[in-house]
Amino acid sequence: MERVLASTGKIQAADSRFETSLDIPNGGVLWALPALIANGLLRHIEKYFSLPNGFYSAIHIFLLLGYIALCRIKTIEQLRYEPAGEWGKLLGLDRIPEVKTLRDKVEILADREKVGLWSGVLSKEWMEGDPEAAGVLYVDGHIRVYHGSQTKLPRRYIARQRLCLRGMTDYWVNDRNGNPFFVISTPFTTGLLDMLKQEIMPRLIRDIPQQPTEAELEANAYLYRFIVIFDREGYSPEFFACMWSELRIACLTYHKYPREDWPEWEFRECLVKMSYGNEVKMHLAERGIKLSNGLWVREIRKLTETGHQTSVLSTDYISDMAIIGGHMFSRWSQENFFKYMVENYNIDGLIDYETASVDETKKVVNPAYRKLEGQIKSKAGKLGRKLAEFGEITLKGDLKSKEIEDYENRKGTLKETIDLLNRDLAAIKEHRKQTPRHISLAELSETDKFKQLAPNRKQLIDTIKMIAYRAETALAVVLRDCMARTDDSRSLLREIFTTEADLIPNEEDGTLTVRLHHLTNHSSDKAAVFLAEYLNASETYYPGTNLRLIYKLVSDLNPPGQEF
Repeated sequence: MERVLASTGKIQAADSRFETSLDIPNGGVLWALPALIANGLLRHIEKYFSLPNGFYSAIHIFLLLGYIALCRIKTIEQLRYEPAGEWGKLLGLDRIPEVKTLRDKVEILADREKVGLWSGVLSKEWMEGDPEAAGVLYVDGHIRVYHGSQTKLPRRYIARQRLCLRGMTDYWVNDRNGNPFFVISTPFTTGLLDMLKQEIMPRLIRDIPQQPTEAELEANAYLYRFIVIFDREGYSPEFFACMWSELRIACLTYHKYPREDWPEWEFRECLVKMSYGNEVKMHLAERGIKLSNGLWVREIRKLTETGHQTSVLSTDYISDMAIIGGHMFSRWSQENFFKYMVENYNIDGLIDYETASVDETKKVVNPAYRKLEGQIKSKAGKLGRKLAEFGEITLKGDLKSKEIEDYENRKGTLKETIDLLNRDLAAIKEHRKQTPRHISLAELSETDKFKQLAPNRKQLIDTIKMIAYRAETALAVVLRDCMARTDDSRSLLREIFTTEADLIPNEEDGTLTVRLHHLTNHSSDKAAVFLAEYLNASETYYPGTNLRLIYKLVSDLNPPGQEF
């Protein structure tokens, strides 16, 4: 009767009720539930989200989205090919919603203002949970290519494909271990520096915990609030000076214009601590240099085995150069994060086909200016080729009068062409001077105007994927303590999440046992047992029930004398 009332909207939602079930596909994903809860999957959802009366509650929807993310079901549409009843058992329900129903529920939940508030609160809590890691931040842009026809997004250069394609740019902020804090999406191509000034820095100053007080900053002229690390796109002496003098934020990036190599005798071997605590030997050297705007910064170089020198600039005037080197050369953690999220969590995937309006006061590149630049490049290329051809035509040896005449004709023809190209090039350059490089979006013609991809559902799904990634990372860190090959921890977790499991509720004892089936080998089973002990110590209750989760590995198939 309760199920009937819920399905007809007479009560708020159906309750989660578990029955003994065997061999549930993907049942191992419940081993991630304590980590999902600890990382905030269900935190504050009653404050920011609500659904109308029906069979499924907001808790059910959030749990389902977290489960499918960990099981590498990359889009909601892929649930069409999954057993709805088996997935429902993992939620304590008869079945999971159909794809259309789930999309409707997500659309109701994806209120832009509420999703932004929820993700912002979670980001701040993640920072407060690890203030030391939040003091060293990586910022980088990741481009989501758009191949659709709903709108003509501006083109931008995709380094991994070496092409200029239409898309959106997502600016991610990660801690020093590569864990994400938040992401800001934009359809504009103003670049990393503009995004740092306008969006990212104000938010970081507001949210990062344990920053020095104004009195402490005044007492120590070299003390900084936190460190922001980015690639060469953010290289700007003016930006470095602004961040230091006005905000006391230390910047760390690669030197975009390094000078001649330093002598090798300046380098010394240092033990550099990288992310996750591993230590690496590097040959480092340091000098102080003055940038073009008069700002003094530290230049630290790393000497590789091949003799190449990598130059790094920093306005961190306190830390040892080995610490700065560790921060800069651990930046691969964010690059690995992008690669892993694209391959496993489909962060580039299109959530829906909707578009949304953008701020028409924003400046964009003038299409007329871009067209003139293209013409200038084309003319300059032709001029260069003609000049090269003109220089190659020379007189050699004794020549007949006809050969001299041909030489003069060819030279004359080329000279006329070169003069014409020079006049055309000068005219186009003059026209370019009179054409504004940037104009507001409102000034664009109707054919050139564009909209952004609707951010609501994308932001909600991305936040849940961030939670899933952080949960997986937390479990991977636990598994590293018992695995000989620590790099295999995530592979083992992916296997656990997609392995069959048995659900055994016990209402009298108030427990729900999740009994995982055997994994591919004995060492994986041992690691799973180690993880189960850690999870059981958390004493996690299944959301919406009074059942405490107990994690076990099946023991009836173990070899004699090996009981788990």
